[in-house]
Amino acid sequence: MKLFPRWIGAAAGLIAATTLVCAQESTGLLVYNAQHVSLTQEWAAQFTKETGIKVTLRNGGDTELGNQIVQEGDKSPADLFLTENSPAISLVDSAGLLAPLDPQTLALVPDAYRPASGRWIGIAARSTVFAYNTASLKPDDLPKSLLDLADPKWKGRWAASPNGADFQAIVSALLELKGEDVTAKWLKGMKENVKPFQGNNAAMKGVNTGQVEGAVIYHYYYFGDQAKTGENSQKVGLHYFRNQDPGAFVSVSGGGVLASSKKKEQAQAFVTWIVGKGGQSILRTGTSFEYAVGKGEASNPRLPPLVDLKAPLVEATKLNSRKVTELMISAGLL
Repeated sequence: MKLFPRWIGAAAGLIAATTLVCAQESTGLLVYNAQHVSLTQEWAAQFTKETGIKVTLRNGGDTELGNQIVQEGDKSPADLFLTENSPAISLVDSAGLLAPLDPQTLALVPDAYRPASGRWIGIAARSTVFAYNTASLKPDDLPKSLLDLADPKWKGRWAASPNGADFQAIVSALLELKGEDVTAKWLKGMKENVKPFQGNNAAMKGVNTGQVEGAVIYHYYYFGDQAKTGENSQKVGLHYFRNQDPGAFVSVSGGGVLASSKKKEQAQAFVTWIVGKGGQSILRTGTSFEYAVGKGEASNPRLPPLVDLKAPLVEATKLNSRKVTELMISAGLL
C-alpha cells in the first residue's frame, strides 16, 4: 500500500472542512455578528421562519470583526455586519465597504439613530448609566456628571471595563462632545481613580458586593440580571445623568450590508426586518433589554423611555475609535 506524507492528509482534511463551511454559508446569509449572540440568534431564527432565508452567524467583538472586514476588503465573505456599538460599523463605512440601504428601510428609523450616509442603520440602543451600591451611596452623593468621576474624591470608588468596546464607545462620545483636551484630562483622572474590571457584568457584581461604590456600564446588564435571579444586582441602583451630559450617552447598535455581498437583496431584507415590527418586537418582549429604535416601536416596558433620558446629540459617524484607543493607551488604561 502506498503511503502519503501526513501533511497531505491534514491538508485534505482542512480543504474538506473549509469546503463544508463554505457550502453551509453559501446556502444563506453570512452575518458577521458583534451584537449579543442570543439576541441575534432570536432575530435570525424568526427571520428564517418567516422568509425561509437561512442565516449563518460568525460571532465576535466589534473591533475584531470591524477590523477583519477592513482587512478582507471587497473579498469579504460576509453579507451583513451587525454591531453592539457604532464606531466599528462607522470604521467599515468610512472604508467604503458598505452598500447604500434602501430609502424605505432608512425611513423606519428616526434620523437620530442612523447616519446621514445611508449606508447603515441603527438596530437597537443602550444607555450609559452609573450603577451604584444603594447601601453606600444616597441620591445626594451621586456624581452630577460623568466628568465628576475624575475628581480625586472618587479615587478607588468606581469601576469600569476600559478594554471593552462598550466603554470605549462612551469615551468616544466624550471626545466628540468635549474635545481632545478635556477627554485626555478626564482619562488621566480616571486612571488614578478607577478600579478596572473585565466586563460590565463583573463591574456590576463589584458594585453589588461592595468592592466599589459605583460603575459606569450600560443599562441592560442591570435589567437582565433583575429579570433572572437578581443575585448580582440586589444592592444596585441606576443613576441616569440626563441633561445632555456625556454620561447620558445613548450608544446605537448598527446594521449594514457589505458592498461585496452577492446576496444584497436578501441581506437588505434582513436589515429591513430587524428594524421593522419583527425585529423590534423581539426587543420589546425578549430578554435583551436593549432599546427599540424603530419609528413607533415600543421598548421593553421595564425601561425608562428613551425620550426621558435627555441624551446628548452625537453624530454616530463622528465617533473616533482609533483616537480613543490612542488616548486610552496614553493614559495607561489600555
